Amino acid sequence: MNVNVKRGLAVLVIIALVFGWFVTLFGIGGVDSVKDALKYGLDINGGVYVVMEAQTDLTGDELAELMDQTRAVLDNRVNQMGVAESSVTIEGDKRLRVEIPGVDNAEEAIEAIGRTAKLTFILADGTIVVDGSNVKDAQIATDGSNYKILLEFDSEGAGLFEEGTRKALSGEVTSSIDGVLSNQIAIVLDNEIITHPEVQNVISGGSCEITGGYTKEEASTTAALIRGGALPVELVEIQSSVQTATIGADALDKSIVAGAIGLGIVFVLMLVFYGMLGLIADIALLLYVVLFLWAMVGMGVVLTLPGIAALILSIGMAVDANVIIFARIKEEIAAGKSIRVAVDAGFKNALTTVLDAQITTLIAAVVLFEVGTTSVKGFALTLMIGIVFSIFTAVVVTQLFISLLASSKKFAKNKYFGVNEDGTPKQLLNKTFSFIKHRKVFYLISVVIIVIGLVFMMIGGMNYGIDFTGGTNIQVEMGKQVDISEVEDTLKDYELDPTIIYAGEGNTQIVIKTIKSLENAERAEIIETLGAKYGITQEDVLASEQFGPSVGDELKANAVKAVIIAAIGMLIYIVFRFRSWKYGLSAVVGVAHDVLMVIAFYAIFGFTVNNPFIAAILTLVGYSINDTIVIFDRIRENKRIYNKDNNETNIDRSLNQTLNRTIMTSLTTLVVMVPLCIMVSASIREFIIPLMVGVIVGCLSSIFVCSPLYYDLCRNEETTKYMRATAKTKKTNK
Repeated sequence: MNVNVKRGLAVLVIIALVFGWFVTLFGIGGVDSVKDALKYGLDINGGVYVVMEAQTDLTGDELAELMDQTRAVLDNRVNQMGVAESSVTIEGDKRLRVEIPGVDNAEEAIEAIGRTAKLTFILADGTIVVDGSNVKDAQIATDGSNYKILLEFDSEGAGLFEEGTRKALSGEVTSSIDGVLSNQIAIVLDNEIITHPEVQNVISGGSCEITGGYTKEEASTTAALIRGGALPVELVEIQSSVQTATIGADALDKSIVAGAIGLGIVFVLMLVFYGMLGLIADIALLLYVVLFLWAMVGMGVVLTLPGIAALILSIGMAVDANVIIFARIKEEIAAGKSIRVAVDAGFKNALTTVLDAQITTLIAAVVLFEVGTTSVKGFALTLMIGIVFSIFTAVVVTQLFISLLASSKKFAKNKYFGVNEDGTPKQLLNKTFSFIKHRKVFYLISVVIIVIGLVFMMIGGMNYGIDFTGGTNIQVEMGKQVDISEVEDTLKDYELDPTIIYAGEGNTQIVIKTIKSLENAERAEIIETLGAKYGITQEDVLASEQFGPSVGDELKANAVKAVIIAAIGMLIYIVFRFRSWKYGLSAVVGVAHDVLMVIAFYAIFGFTVNNPFIAAILTLVGYSINDTIVIFDRIRENKRIYNKDNNETNIDRSLNQTLNRTIMTSLTTLVVMVPLCIMVSASIREFIIPLMVGVIVGCLSSIFVCSPLYYDLCRNEETTKYMRATAKTKKTNK
């Protein structure tokens, strides 16, 4: 591609960038700003979600059919509420998650969701012919180009239905229901008419068919609704959350400000440490953010508060791809190559590292998406989108602008590429270290910290949140600061043994936490008791969460399963790419080390372990392996180039060559997260704190654990190689 074409493309990129940011911030024509165009989760928009478990012993296909019928019934019921963006999804085998954003009366919504379906067949005058308990089955069949519904009643229902059809044809029925004729029978689910077919003759024998030009989808949906009424299943609320839009909207606004501050600091750091290259990285990063946000709009991804944390984290990872490229270009220039040749070689050598690092992180994100709960899935999906766009902007956009810079007579100089005039690269650290020599000290420090953490776990246990232990969390706006001991006394008859803390500006809010799992009616009773004392109502309830005890066990099991699956997936990829099990084993041990270190940190300092913690741990798995892969890639390269040097020399050389990149990447990632941790709500902080600890631990483990461990695994190989060489020398001397 010639220079003129590159210049034209660069101009188009800048125009697209400026236009994209204008539309992102302000909108244009019929296109809203990205803030208005994005879909937001319940933790931002407010609303209700309920997870219910079906009380049934059915398994296999029978269970799947029952759950599908129940989902159809609940979906119909939720749609009757007239709430946009509501959803009913099946989770696992026996659970249903219902999400209703923006509802005004959460108590009524939860009550309506959990009510057992009521199906009736009624005449036009309102007389009930038969109810859902008498429906044996409802299936669909083809009728040429159209579909029909086949109904089957039990013996009691057969007689009642025969009498009903006879009455409908008698001419004695006077219609009192709008839209239902005197010779029709309406099928009503939850007081909503789902169909009202005409009776053509008296139907006996307990079976009939409903025709009417149905499409396959219409017939399937109607049949499922009818079967749902015929096969009611008891649903038990095992988890629920009520959020007001006030808390979420405030957190969103603060997240935007915090994200802008973090992004601004990253821009400044890149300019300070990389000069013109840093400016190019900032351009690529601005484009990355625009593409990322509009991809979420286009894909209909629901943005949650954890998703915002994933967006911020992915920005740090996008910077990493650029830093890897810049470091390689500087090394090529320092090796004596011309600017243009160094740029080409730098990109070529960095591409493998960038792809390997990002793909291993992608593996962890995919596992997180498959295993995690709904909120965690949103976190993982956001992270996956970020990985894809970080590769694109670094490999395509950054390369375009740097190649133009290298072709310029004015800017094709060492000082614009982070290299001193004497040919040495500008570095954060110019000193070299002997890492392998002191590896046993690093091992000992890690073991001591992990053992201390295990001791704390055995003595005091982990500080599990209610989503692990089961329990209830209620946040209420009291209108003024109240005495906590007085609130405890007000609620003493409920024997909750609660933890009550202040929240909000001026401590006008209280948060009531108890390990008792309170159902909706019990929570409403507590609010009524507080209302009698302090004059509050349901409208003053800012948030309410309930977790059944089985939820925590499932979270733990899924977390362990996710870490194991992710580790196996990454091990297979690393062995395949590096052609050595030693790289893979060293990396996976490093991941285990990082997880144990973060758990030890939580045990020692008593931080709450909850669902966001699990998501953060799994993200740490991907982030940690990213750092390790970059170093391993350099070790592999140096072993090939300096094949006469021993492993200790090559590994130390590789660690020192990548040290500045490791520090810079960790620094930019932490810088982006710090404002978010300080300024935003506790729900985001629960994600950010383990991520921040994980970034630090991951950075240290890739240097002080994984690489030294790889050295130890290779010692036998090196000894064998030395013995072969010695034997060969002796043989030659003879």
